[in-house]
Amino acid sequence: MATTIAAGEGRPGELFGHPRGLAILFLTEMWERFSFYGMRALLVLYLTQHFLFGDEEAQGLYAAYASLVYLAPVLGGLVADRWLGSRKAVTIGALLLVAGHFGMAFEGAGSKQYVDFGGRSYEVAADGRGADRALALIAPGGARLPIVSSGESIGITGGAAAGLPDRVATADYKFRTVQDPLYVQILFFSLSLIIVGVGFLKANISTIVGALYAKDDPRRDGAFTIFYMGINVGSLLSTILCGWLAVKYGWSYGFGLAGFGMLLGLLTFLWGQKYLMGHAEPPAPAALARKVAGPLNLEWLIYVGGFILLMPAWFLVQRDDIVTEALTIGAPLIFLGMIVWSVVALKGVERSRMIVALVLTIFSVLFWTLFEQAGSSLTLYADRNTDLTVAGGFGINAAQTQFFNPAFIVLFAPIFAGLWTWLGRRGLEPSTPVKFGLGLVQVGLGFLVLVVGITHFAGADFRVPLVWLTLAYLLHTTGEICLSPVGLSMITKLSVPRVVGLMMGVWFMSSALAHTLAGLIAKATSGATVGGVVVDPGAQLATYADIFSKIGWVGVAIGVVILALSPWLKRGMHMEAAEADHALAGERAIGEAAAIGAPASRNGVDRETL
Repeated sequence: MATTIAAGEGRPGELFGHPRGLAILFLTEMWERFSFYGMRALLVLYLTQHFLFGDEEAQGLYAAYASLVYLAPVLGGLVADRWLGSRKAVTIGALLLVAGHFGMAFEGAGSKQYVDFGGRSYEVAADGRGADRALALIAPGGARLPIVSSGESIGITGGAAAGLPDRVATADYKFRTVQDPLYVQILFFSLSLIIVGVGFLKANISTIVGALYAKDDPRRDGAFTIFYMGINVGSLLSTILCGWLAVKYGWSYGFGLAGFGMLLGLLTFLWGQKYLMGHAEPPAPAALARKVAGPLNLEWLIYVGGFILLMPAWFLVQRDDIVTEALTIGAPLIFLGMIVWSVVALKGVERSRMIVALVLTIFSVLFWTLFEQAGSSLTLYADRNTDLTVAGGFGINAAQTQFFNPAFIVLFAPIFAGLWTWLGRRGLEPSTPVKFGLGLVQVGLGFLVLVVGITHFAGADFRVPLVWLTLAYLLHTTGEICLSPVGLSMITKLSVPRVVGLMMGVWFMSSALAHTLAGLIAKATSGATVGGVVVDPGAQLATYADIFSKIGWVGVAIGVVILALSPWLKRGMHMEAAEADHALAGERAIGEAAAIGAPASRNGVDRETL
């Protein structure tokens, strides 16, 4: 006799109609993203206000770190897919991430800054964190005298009473920074732990989600949507909580909370192994156990290799110039090589599809270059030139402004999904090239909105109302929703089956390149600082207006170009044939592509907001 299951009950051993393993992976990913985004929201502020890196150096370091984070999962996914298996890879990745996030909490006393004038050296103390940070000169005898630097001179409140001048001209003083080498190296090593940990973990946890379902299971896309909500819930909570703790009580509290989030994710994953139904095990356990180097079997050799990779990651994260040069030279050469190969080695429909895929991938680099200002220049803009008051005297800090993106995704992604479905039923859904164009136009408009706020609504203190930054993030998010869901899906559908894995590597490399280019733009917004406080807020605001205007118009212009080219690009995609020819390869690729943490939508696989 057949068993009837009521709606909502799910099958035996399932929860709300999905395998229980999905709940384990949802919670693991939620806590992992909680830790990752909590740290990300604080990083540039931490570098400039605690270690007193200059703007250019701090934003270059952030760019190198973000680029390496996107490159690492390509190698981690390969290792897990061929030898280690997803469970072991996620576990070792989570352990490295726990160590890295807790390492960030070892902040030390921070760097010290001194001002030299009149033949003597005086320490400059910076009190507070975030936008309320204030500078004071430590006078002989220990008195703290508030100072204000304008770029042309520094004013010393109460200087005369302490035997010091009330104002010192620029030509007569010099600032210098003294960093504690031990804690700076702990910072760099912690970042390298996170980079390698992300490589092991992010390349594999999403793959397990796909493995819980048969390829033709209609619940598959819904599962990735649920999983995606875990990503955004984690990032939403972390940017609010970690940002609040760090600014109010100390950086170590914010980073420490991020570390505990990752620890909870690891414990959840280990506890829930029985619900993964063996889908995350190594593909060839016997080969993994084979001795390959003295007493080391292949599994331990992989672990040793992962720890060895910490050294180049540690070196590269503090040498953004090397990362920038490698990606800005290497990535275009790879793009050019793939285009030449497509023209020479392919014919007809295959050639056309590949060229379209490569063209759209190149355009996506510009989108993410602009979008990824969030973790660097937009965070510093929020800290220095935004009135962060929300209402009734209640305000947020600069780190917490990064919650706008996940909040808007939670609000608007279902609306856009419904809109595409509604339009699709009427044959009106925009093509992939049109969505790319719309995404670029919107991210460009987001920066132009900021320019409007800066130009017409900045106060006497050179701060712009928070609503303009909110509107910018809204446009960036709606642009992301247009472009992101179709990116990896496009790669799986348009690539020649024998190179689909390589093409996904090219797609992830394009994200790394975008972060590097984003770092170059962020550096262009840099201003002079003392103790992490911008010297001339008016000049800094003018710099933001100039750079944001330029990149905003570039984004809109390139978006319009894509829209104009979209009929040709759409014809070149040959989507009906592409979907038929690539069904099998696409399923395989989606499992691998989801490795970056990008959940599937009805169009394929989304790229998450890292």
